[in-house]
Amino acid sequence: MTENSKVALVTGAASGIGEATARALVAAGAKVYLGDINEEGAKAVATALGSGAEAIQLDVTSAESWEAAVTRITAQSGSLSVLVNNAGIFTPGGLEAIGEAEFQKTFEINALGAFLGMKAVVESMKSAGGGSIVNVSSSAGLVGVKDAIAYSASKWAVRGLSRSAALDLAPYSIRVNSVHPGIVETPIFTGFPREALDMMTAALPQPRLGNPEEIAAMIAFLASDQASFCTGAEYTVDGGYACA
Repeated sequence: MTENSKVALVTGAASGIGEATARALVAAGAKVYLGDINEEGAKAVATALGSGAEAIQLDVTSAESWEAAVTRITAQSGSLSVLVNNAGIFTPGGLEAIGEAEFQKTFEINALGAFLGMKAVVESMKSAGGGSIVNVSSSAGLVGVKDAIAYSASKWAVRGLSRSAALDLAPYSIRVNSVHPGIVETPIFTGFPREALDMMTAALPQPRLGNPEEIAAMIAFLASDQASFCTGAEYTVDGGYACA
């Protein structure tokens, strides 16, 4: 980022990539709101980050929750200039194994959440004269993934949302890009046995887990004015997963 006037909202900011992104944006000089349904977790991160960060409770599946968050942010800090739609869940299960309720919940958080977030910030970003929206998809949104049909499909949806929104919002100088992390050492993989993670990463061109800071660096770049000619694009940070 190149100036200290940006106001950013990062979802899923209580841990993992969201937390690392909030840290990166605060370090770059932005005022950052850490949105998470886990408000206490977000408060702990915000306290550690100091006056440049503030926690805000946010249920990304609720339009009303988004409206309340954006209203509070604009009242306190002025127009939003950066939105990072990072909140998401991983739901394991192939076509025959996963149920309708699990599939729907995955889409509500991963895809509907990004859709509602973009809609909620458009007017504020117009008032700011433009902005940057970064939607966190996944390498699973670029390739098919066995035994993760709901997760993969929802992340493909985020990819499509980002491309279409980039076209819709370009006249207002609002940029929209998607970031596609690979296998990253975050709480989303907490339930995976270490042996399974080692097997998954062994086949990568860069055979290791990614770390949240590597993803956050890409997001911070796309949020900055250095990326002013970048919109409607997909940025992989996956150790070569999608091309292996």
